[in-house]
This record gives sequence, structure tokens and C-alpha cells, in this order.
Amino acid sequence: MAVKIRSLLLFSALAVLGPALAALPTVTVRVASTAPANVTHVIPDNFIGISYELSSFDTLWGTTPKTMPVAMQNYMHNLVARLSQPLRIRLGGNGMDGSTYMRSLNETMLEHIDPDAYFNDIPVHFGPVIFDVLNAMYEKVGPMQFMIGLSMRDGHDFTNIVELAQDATSMLGSRLDVMLLGNEPDLYAGHGERDAYEIEDYIPELGTAIEALTEGGALTRGVPMIGGPTICCGWTLIDILNAGMDQYEYKYYTLQRYPNHACSGVNERNTNMTYYLTHANVGPYLTWNSEGQARAKELGVPILMTEYNSVACGGSPISDMFVMSLWAVDVGLKAASLEYEAVYLHTRELGIQYNLFDPPSAERSLEAGWRTGSPYYAALFLAELTSPNGNLVVDLNINNSTTNANATAAGYAVYSGADRTIEKFVFLNFNESDSQPFRIPANLTEKIEYRVLTAPSVRETKDIKWAGQTIGDLGNLEGDQETVSMFCQDGCVVDVPGPGAALVVLGDGVTLFSGNSTLVGSLSVGEESGAGRAAGYSSWIGLAGAAAVSVVATFWT
Repeated sequence: MAVKIRSLLLFSALAVLGPALAALPTVTVRVASTAPANVTHVIPDNFIGISYELSSFDTLWGTTPKTMPVAMQNYMHNLVARLSQPLRIRLGGNGMDGSTYMRSLNETMLEHIDPDAYFNDIPVHFGPVIFDVLNAMYEKVGPMQFMIGLSMRDGHDFTNIVELAQDATSMLGSRLDVMLLGNEPDLYAGHGERDAYEIEDYIPELGTAIEALTEGGALTRGVPMIGGPTICCGWTLIDILNAGMDQYEYKYYTLQRYPNHACSGVNERNTNMTYYLTHANVGPYLTWNSEGQARAKELGVPILMTEYNSVACGGSPISDMFVMSLWAVDVGLKAASLEYEAVYLHTRELGIQYNLFDPPSAERSLEAGWRTGSPYYAALFLAELTSPNGNLVVDLNINNSTTNANATAAGYAVYSGADRTIEKFVFLNFNESDSQPFRIPANLTEKIEYRVLTAPSVRETKDIKWAGQTIGDLGNLEGDQETVSMFCQDGCVVDVPGPGAALVVLGDGVTLFSGNSTLVGSLSVGEESGAGRAAGYSSWIGLAGAAAVSVVATFWT
């Protein structure tokens, strides 16, 4: 079935998106047609990644290659289809740092070993089946690149991580992007994992671990495959580099950060929605290691945010609300403007409030009934944001939003990584009810197309839509795909609903994803969960059988 296109002659973008809303004063967008000379960092097309906690990975991806949930195939393919480069997948977290790799465990992915384990640090035994499942999912949904965690908790015996690294290298091959050496070592002492553990203890152990991995054949001198330090809280990257980490070959320097935590329970701070609706808070959240990032740039080592989400230690009651879709988009774009190479949204076991998705139960992941969390919609938005040639991103500081805590609008200019010309805008409206008009200046482009991420309220948890579509209970996109088109030679106005965000593309040279990225539409496909190999991995190719509809509105200004 061909993709249907429906053309509508309309005079207001809001006619496409729903009932008329009250409008805030129009924001006039001031922007250069080419990227400023001091903006040099090009983010890759696969800027957005997904981070998984090890202990629940079998309930999400399946225990074996033959039992991979249809829903997860769809969730992952929705992202893969929007990228021209492999989707980034991280497998790690506190639980992986405390787990043991067992080569003899070859019938199932993992085994839980402590029924009374602290829920923020669940250890397991896991074996080579995990690599079989990673490879099988790759074959089913399309290209991915994998990041595997290696523990540093035992600083005296690295035998186990050498075996893990050897098998990851041999079984994943070129699909292995990097191995992260240690997870949040700055918390080892505070969590009781190590006694009085400081940077001066950590650096010599890094050398010992890297030498063991090299002697074991998991690392090759001159070919960086290690990432770290994956700190979050107590140490700084610049202090670690100055202490000697800069002597080792690293592929990436890695950070992870949550703006708030619920480790001691719910409180006023971690349920303060206003914090997440304030663009001025995003910069300070991301620049806590600015000195280290500057040094990393001098060394030519990219910076990754390997784990981010709203509230650490499982989230808070606001973590599954639409406010977090907007916040996660804002964080991603701001991170791109601050020269991060990639960011990974983190998800965990069933019931964690910030999760991107949850099965109906830990035992029923092969069934329908999955729940989609609000951060997943941010991942969809960010996957569609980037272009095959990469992009440069600039915060437009609309209404002084980078410092003005009262600003309810924010915006970014997105430039081509190839010729530095402007390709896209992202406009965010954090107002809870009123639409926000953004005026694009004349003579910037002949026409625009845009899609909207929206919900009835910042508190909404279910009725969230990206380009008119929502996610069904099998990770499948439901509804018509809506795209608004507008002439803009003499300037034009984009009305962004409150609350909401718009991705705007300029001219004819840049396209949005077209088609239906649902890979498997039902459970009646067979014993292997409908896992036929995905046909066509390009983010710019409509899939056969797509039922998307482009809603085209034409405007004269």
C-alpha cells in the first residue's frame, strides 16, 4: 500500500493541530543564515542513544534470541528508521557494575542472585546469551552500536572483566562501539563499595585494568575502545585528567547526570515541575564539568552523556508526565550546542517512573499491553532532528531564556554539518495553556515544513503525540503522521501549542522521516515474535505498507 498524502488548504496552523488557543506575544526569531564562526562542533546523526540497566534487560529484550518482544522490536525500529547511522545502545548501570559475567551461563541471558538486593543496585549473573540477543535484535530492526560496561569495583582482580571484554569483542565485532571502564566510581566510597576511594586510588587501577585487557587481547594498542570515567556526582573530569587519566587511550570521556534524585524519597525538590519547565536551568545542569570538557576538546576526545533522565533513584511522580518529554528534548539540544557528541536516555526495570517503556509485567513482556513513558517521545523527536551529514546546533536565547527563569519559550537553530547553512529550527513552548507564535524572518527560506510534539497538559502521561501519532501497546505508532507545510519567502509564523515543541525544516533540501516505522503490527507472526529482518534501514525511505498521512497546510503571508 502506498503512503497516502492528504492536502488541505488552511489559514491557521492551529486548525491542523486542534481547537484555537489563546496566543502569547509573537517571538521574532533572529538568526544567521550560516552558522556563527565560533560554532564548530558537528553532532552525528545518531546523537540520541538509549541506556539500559543490566538487571532488567531480559524483561525488555527477551531472555533468548527466539523470545524477543514484538514491542521492543517496534520501539527500537521507530528510532533506527529515523537515523542514517547505527542507533546507540548502552548496557550498564550500577547493577552491571556489581554483576558477574559467567561464560558457563549459556541457556539464558541472566540470573538474579539476591532477592533482597537494593533496588538501585541489583546484581546478576549473566552470560554470552546477552550478545546473541544484541546481535539478533540488530538483525531484526537494523543497525545499532553497542556500549558495554566493565566493572571497577574490585580493583585487585580484573579477570572477570577481561573475560567479558574478550567475549564482547569477539561476539559483537564491529558492532561494539566502546567498553565503559567503571560506573560512577566517584560513588564507590559513599555506597560502601570501596573504603575511602579517591582519584589517587582510581588512576593506578585504571592502568592495571587497561594493561590486563590489553594482555588478554580485548584491547589493541593504538585502537581506543575504552570509555570513562562515567562520573556523576563527586569528582570532576578535569581533576581526573590532571591526575593522569589523560595518559591512557580513550575513545570517549563519559559523564552522567540527573538534575534531582529521589534516593531518600519524594520531596518538594524532586517534584518541582517548574524546574523542568525552565530553559535557564538546562545550561547549568550540563556544564558542571566545563573545564574537563574544554580539556577533552584539546585532547580530541569526544564527550558522551551516557545516562540522563529526570530524577535519579527511580524517578518521582512527575517523571512520566509530558513535562519530561519537553525537558529531555531541551536537554538533548542544549547538550548538542555545548559540544556533547551524544546523549543516552536511561531506562530500567518495570515500575521505575522515568522509564521509556514498560512491559505489562516482568513475566509477560511477549504480550501486548506495554506502557510508553513520556521520555520515549523525546527520543523520537531527537532521532528525527538530526541529518545524515550531521548538524551544528545553536541556542537562540529567545527572550533571554538562557538566563531568564520566567521565559516560557526557547529555540534552537540547527545548521548543516556539510555546508553550515541553516536547515532547521526547534521551538519550545513551556506555557501550560497558550500557544506561542514564532515569526521566521523573510528571505530565509521559500517554504517550511514542521511537526509538533504536544499533549493537553504538562501533566499528561498518555495522550502525548509526535507528528499526530501516539505509541500503542506494542510500541507501534498509531494515527496519521501530520506535517504542516507553509510558504515562507516573505516570512511566516509557526504557532506552537502550549505546551509543545515544533521541529521545523527549511526549503526542499531537507526532509522529515516519511512512512510507518512500526516493524511488527501484531503478535500473530510466529514463534520468534515476528522477527523478520527489517526491510530498508534508511530514515528517509517510506516502508512498504505504511499508513501514514501527511497533513499539508498551505499559507500565504
